[in-house]
Amino acid sequence: MELDSIECVPPLDLTDEDGIHRHLHHFPSVSKPHTTTTTTNNNTNTVASAFHTTSVHELLECPVCTNSMHPPIHQCHNGHTLCSTCKTRVHNRCPTCRQELGDIRCLALEKVAESLELPCKYMSLGCPEIFPYYSKLKHENLCNFRPYNCPYAGSECAIVGDIPFLVTHLRDDHKVDMHSGCTFNHRYVKSNPREVENATWMLTVFHCFGQYFCLHFEAFQLGMAPVYMAFLRFMGDETEARNYSYSLEVGGNGRKLIWEGMPRSVRDSHRKVRDSHDGLIIQRNMALFFSGGDRKELKLRVTGRIWKEQQNLDGGACIPNLCS
Repeated sequence: MELDSIECVPPLDLTDEDGIHRHLHHFPSVSKPHTTTTTTNNNTNTVASAFHTTSVHELLECPVCTNSMHPPIHQCHNGHTLCSTCKTRVHNRCPTCRQELGDIRCLALEKVAESLELPCKYMSLGCPEIFPYYSKLKHENLCNFRPYNCPYAGSECAIVGDIPFLVTHLRDDHKVDMHSGCTFNHRYVKSNPREVENATWMLTVFHCFGQYFCLHFEAFQLGMAPVYMAFLRFMGDETEARNYSYSLEVGGNGRKLIWEGMPRSVRDSHRKVRDSHDGLIIQRNMALFFSGGDRKELKLRVTGRIWKEQQNLDGGACIPNLCS
């Protein structure tokens, strides 16, 4: 499978001061809420609170990266603020007035940031949670609604999105094979099995039980020994992945290897799963033995199935629900 290139729009070059200046926008200062008479005191408080929170949230938005700022928040001598990450990227020069930034902290704005309760930044993707500022940052690192990284392993793909979007992306941009059903039978052929470093990264996507699974097969160097490895990843979170199991089998010449396990979530990177050896690993000598012939060509047939674990309400044990 040849790797397809993906053209991505380059991000703003933060080393170009003119580029930074063109992308800045002005934020409103925190205004006192209007005291327009409304029908009840509760309505007045609600309107005032909503207006106040929106203004403060805008004030905490970094004018360079547009992310919410959190301590340490830096400012120039003229009072323009920006986040600590962007301070190092603009060469210590204020992107608004172009004066030297120095090491001035905006302590007042830091206190405001610490006192706010804000919605998760993945609210638009369905997360309903609201947190104090520091708890919000920790939550967002683990939020179940955060987008997924592209699971394709053959190239450094920076695409992120929800599962339906990534399935379409894998099919259209990476030309990945798509299959329906919970059993599979794949044949992998390689003319020169000694070229481990240049081995093709294979990915196949399966749709069963209303979910998507990624089957990976690749060659890599394990210590001094070249090996082949197959493993399955679940396109969803780890808690959902635990509801499924899978088996892989490879063999030939009257021998076979069998692997059974739980698919890893695509939240775990491809490299993390591979380096943890969580899958079917075949030593090259064994792979060539399975291939038969003169051992100069790799011919492996990998079969497997996916099933869903169902809880037995009577005994508490899990029983497999096989896909037809």
